[in-house]
Amino acid sequence: MDPFDWKPMPSIGVGTREIRIRAGGNFRVIYLVTRNTAIYVLHAFHKKSQKTRLQDIKASQKVLRELGK
Repeated sequence: MDPFDWKPMPSIGVGTREIRIRAGGNFRVIYLVTRNTAIYVLHAFHKKSQKTRLQDIKASQKVLRELGK
């Protein structure tokens, strides 16, 4: 079952998604689901603008690369 408010994040990597959380501000959690058996949280942050900052994308990509090792 998919979360209520999410979108794919192919700029980070295959299978990554972003959950949007609106509670006292706008927050995002970027994660990867593998074979419906595991969820890896790659990065979580407070989003202050429409566009996702490059440093948040790069932080997520770095963790994803580390998972692949």
